[in-house]
Amino acid sequence: MRAFIRSTGSYLPERVVTNAELSRKVETSDEWIVQRTGIKERRIAAEGELTSHMATAAARMALENAKLTPADIDAIVVATTTPDDTFPAVAVKVQAALGMTHGFAFDVQAVCSGFVYALATASGIIANKGAKRILVIGAEKMSSIIDWNDRITCVLFGDGAGAVVLEATDDDSRGILTTHLHSDGRHRDLLYTNGGVASTGTAGKIQMQGREVFKHAVEALAQVVDEALAATGYKPEDISLLVPHQANLRIIEGTAKKLGMGMDKVVVTLDRHGNTSAASIPLALHEAVSGGRVKRGDLLLLEAMGGGFTWGSLLVRW
Repeated sequence: MRAFIRSTGSYLPERVVTNAELSRKVETSDEWIVQRTGIKERRIAAEGELTSHMATAAARMALENAKLTPADIDAIVVATTTPDDTFPAVAVKVQAALGMTHGFAFDVQAVCSGFVYALATASGIIANKGAKRILVIGAEKMSSIIDWNDRITCVLFGDGAGAVVLEATDDDSRGILTTHLHSDGRHRDLLYTNGGVASTGTAGKIQMQGREVFKHAVEALAQVVDEALAATGYKPEDISLLVPHQANLRIIEGTAKKLGMGMDKVVVTLDRHGNTSAASIPLALHEAVSGGRVKRGDLLLLEAMGGGFTWGSLLVRW
């Protein structure tokens, strides 16, 4: 039994915050931000708009695109590092919002790698016949943990949610072919929040040593790309589309270059979305699917790295 992605969905808040707007609040400029990150604008959630609201909206779209109802779903897995509350999980709030009183729901926390971790987890549940259909969602309200006076980090992040319906199949010509997950807690202090439930009793704000994070990201993503190809016997030229975590354009370009892949085969949304952490890959995937860039039989490589450090990849036959 294998899991395949039946449909996608997304949600972006209405408010657009441009680099020009940020340059009026902190010492920065559009040129500086674009040159170093590739980001031109990002979406920011409205007051009172929670992670669960965005996750539910993305889930509804994924269900609609699959021509399914909540009654057809067995479980919900949400990847997030910005939950509404310490508990319960965002996933159970989505479950309630969808009117589901059956199945199970839980959250996964691996920061920017969260959606890759969640998709790998859900795929394993389906492979072990623990569920037939699972809503897998990446949703973040990163604006809630940004220090808006920090010119380095406040320009990077945005809010949003993306979702997929993952479904069981015995068709070995499609589905998730291989997953590779890693972490190394020795580097946790290079990207973290300076707060938490058991430490300060607050959510804290993002702290980052950008140069070091960049260096590790390049190395880690090269590793998981090689692992995905080695595990399946595919070559870089077999990949139809690269769907990377949207953190930095230079990192994305570096991964594409390693694969000998032109940027026309890479999904890039960070110029408009910023870094939406666990939501970035499902948002990018939905844009590619809805834009007609993905067709049956295509080979997709999904890869991400996040705080912790965590990193991982999935190879998917559409």
